[in-house]
Amino acid sequence: MTDTPPTQLSRDAYDRLQAELEDLKTRGRVEIARAIEAARMLGDLSENGDYHAAKDSQGKMESRVRQLEAILKRATIVEASNEEVGPGAVVGIRYEGDEDVERYLIGSIEERHHEVDVMSPSSPLGSALLGKRVGDVVEYEVPSGARLKVEIVEIRA
Repeated sequence: MTDTPPTQLSRDAYDRLQAELEDLKTRGRVEIARAIEAARMLGDLSENGDYHAAKDSQGKMESRVRQLEAILKRATIVEASNEEVGPGAVVGIRYEGDEDVERYLIGSIEERHHEVDVMSPSSPLGSALLGKRVGDVVEYEVPSGARLKVEIVEIRA
């Protein structure tokens, strides 16, 4: 069995996930239990759509609880830098021959950000960007085998 590498999270993402976990384990479980009990009162469980929907919701919620527990157990808190690309930083890049700037948050999908898409630091581009600074030009290989170049035009924590 291989060890799963730690999930690098910003302090905000860690706190948000911790709050979500606590909410699911308290309020969420109580609400699901009430929904299941109310559906049971309706009679025959074999043809009870409300019961099956509540049990399905319970399964999905418990799956999310296990996922959050696993993430938080192996999480490491990282502080993003304005100086170099690393987990938690938002990086602006420009592809060679293009004027448009694309911005990505480097990190776990759990970092979800409303303004920018998330890029895994283990992706081909993500790993090529790590440790680089504004003005650096990075070349990386895409899965098709083509090589692309991007210039780092912005980094913000």
